Amino acid sequence: MASTFTKEHSLELDGPTPTPNLQSTVEDHGLEAFKDVTFGSIAGIIGKFIEYPFDTIKVRLQCQPHPPIFAGPLDCFRQSLLSPEGGFKSLYRGISTPLLGAAVETSSLFFSYRIAQSALQNSISTLQQGKGEKLPLRALIACGAISGAVTSLLLTPIELIKCKMQYPVSSSSFTNPIPRGSISVIASVFRQHGILGFWRGQFGTLIRETGGSAAWFGSYEGVLIGLRRFFSSSSAQLPTGHRGNGYATSPLHHQLLAGASAGIAYNFAFFPADTIKARMQTEELSSSTSSSQSTSRPHTTFWKSGVELWRQQGLKGLYRGCGITVARSAPSSAVIFTLYEGLREWAG
Repeated sequence: MASTFTKEHSLELDGPTPTPNLQSTVEDHGLEAFKDVTFGSIAGIIGKFIEYPFDTIKVRLQCQPHPPIFAGPLDCFRQSLLSPEGGFKSLYRGISTPLLGAAVETSSLFFSYRIAQSALQNSISTLQQGKGEKLPLRALIACGAISGAVTSLLLTPIELIKCKMQYPVSSSSFTNPIPRGSISVIASVFRQHGILGFWRGQFGTLIRETGGSAAWFGSYEGVLIGLRRFFSSSSAQLPTGHRGNGYATSPLHHQLLAGASAGIAYNFAFFPADTIKARMQTEELSSSTSSSQSTSRPHTTFWKSGVELWRQQGLKGLYRGCGITVARSAPSSAVIFTLYEGLREWAG
């Protein structure tokens, strides 16, 4: 994916320097951006449908009060199925906002990743006097981190609404949830905390998305590079790069394996940050389920919330729900990457 978006331009030393077609360049960038947004959105939405029930279980495990109500993922899944709200309806509760979030997140990640690559590639080409060297893996990892940082600003409000809707609000326990619509949740957040309230947990999202996206793209690129090198002795060497430069021409099973590896790396590497973020975003709801806590409890910071969780539950609490998250992220991420690459290759 390194050298997709740069084109080599030659200069005629014995004649006048050609004038670049600015309009054509702008149209090309606009078309590429449209592809990123459209194909990324499609891939993200389909991936979210696959993983959402598991994500609901993860959030409920992360945000349950202490001592824990659920014995583990299977127990949480069983209680959700037996919920008066209805089994699968409970697991897919609030999916409309996450579908929007998946479209925004995935399209933003791929778009920002391409822009970061293009800017870095152009800088390297300028410094090396137009040699057009391919970006090394460490540079691609850095581009992934940049794309995650940008995406975190768009994702935090969406995830805040998602977590509040997934959290089973009840006057007594988690097992008798009161359904909440996205409009009512949005109105409640704005009424109580104003516009900045939608970015509560931004620091946790920034950590997770910056580090996680670096691991996501880095693992995907690294696995594909490793697979090409491994099979190069028995098959034609595939060129490196994105789409026409290599990745879309990789065998389907290579893309699936690389995408699954990327999903595992993304979720495992910075999972504690996601746990703390989720607890911060459902703090008010958590207080309402416990008679021993005041609903007027002031908001805690990311650091204080993490320290409190560590003291209560230790390392196990920080990684509560990680197993089911990693399990669902592998097929979801494999589908996202493979579908996105396939759509870009189909579109040309």
